[in-house]
Amino acid sequence: MSPTFEALQVRNFRLYSMGGVVSNTGTWMQRVAQDWLVLELTHSGTALGITTGLQFLPFLLVTPYAGLVADRFPKRRVLAFTQLSMAVTAGLLGLLAVTGAVQVWHVYVLALLFGAGTAFDAPARQSFVVEMVGRDFLPNAVGLSSASFNVGRIIGPALAGVLIAALGSGVGATGWVILLNAASYLAVINSLRAMRASELETPEPIARAKGALREGVRYVAGKPDLIFVFVVAFAAGTFGLNFQMTTALMATGEFHKGASEFGLLGSAMAVGSLAGALLAARRGRPRRLVLVLAAASFALAEIVAGLMPTYWLFAAWLPVVGIAALTMLNSLQTTVQLTVDADIRGRIMALYMMVFMGGTPLGAPLIGWVGEMFGPRWTLIGGGAATLLAVIGATWWLVSTEHIDVREVSVSSAKVAT
Repeated sequence: MSPTFEALQVRNFRLYSMGGVVSNTGTWMQRVAQDWLVLELTHSGTALGITTGLQFLPFLLVTPYAGLVADRFPKRRVLAFTQLSMAVTAGLLGLLAVTGAVQVWHVYVLALLFGAGTAFDAPARQSFVVEMVGRDFLPNAVGLSSASFNVGRIIGPALAGVLIAALGSGVGATGWVILLNAASYLAVINSLRAMRASELETPEPIARAKGALREGVRYVAGKPDLIFVFVVAFAAGTFGLNFQMTTALMATGEFHKGASEFGLLGSAMAVGSLAGALLAARRGRPRRLVLVLAAASFALAEIVAGLMPTYWLFAAWLPVVGIAALTMLNSLQTTVQLTVDADIRGRIMALYMMVFMGGTPLGAPLIGWVGEMFGPRWTLIGGGAATLLAVIGATWWLVSTEHIDVREVSVSSAKVAT
């Protein structure tokens, strides 16, 4: 089997990946439909930012506890529950939109509930990968998981845009698309049920004890490489990766396009993201230099995107942004997974997801406000600039703290998890 796809020889991971493609496609369809729904109801970039912020707020509030759940209970069971909860939430929003009863406060509340399900899902899902494939296939599996995510990201936005336009571009049209996402979660639930538990490398669940959360924080604080990763992840997640919102503002506010053109932008970026994920699947453990250059390249690519003068040049540049973004994200995540011990992996991945996505409740409304006050272009230029400053500062700190060469072959403090 090609080195790019070697983790797929593991049956459990193969099943999970197939279910993931279906579910990820539905997820991206809902993201486009939900954003379009908010714009239809309010015509406000600030409202769009509030919706995004509420959806990610649970990552800040409950993710550390979600990490404890991932370490204390079988992850396959946790994932089945979280997938079902997200299906129910999406179904409610879809029904409200289809019947015409939806109001913007409904979207806010359901976005918050949907985000809570996602917050409990993320650390279990991220740390479940190594249980399916083992340590040797982990870098490849992380890349393929990102590829599965981005196959859905290619298909989902374009399909959502076409469906919304075909169904009249109104509130009801977005509801039917969101209902399709609710049904898509059955694919992951069925794949989890079909797995062979005997082939999972499941660690012993941790016992209930005081100080379990503090133990995770101390673990991160003692590893400079993890601190570097967390700083870059926070800046990129808070300011640089709000593309579902920023491309919506660029499509409607800057280029005056409709739903199908908005969906095309998401697919254009996802083409680059898929390419970046497949390239990452061929690499092993990331070097420090790759971490630094990938993060800096992403920040610069985003700034350039904000300067593109026409819709088609903007769309043509988004694949470059996608490649840079996925190279950065896969390098960050793989570094975390290969650095931590198995019995604490759920908590560390929860802290990582809290830092990476928990800043969105602050960043998304701010980015939405910037778009309204200064124009959509500044949502990209400002996000890229903030990320670049964080990369420069974190790199300077890491080099000066450890007196190291960032070109070292691998993470010096990494202890391969078993």
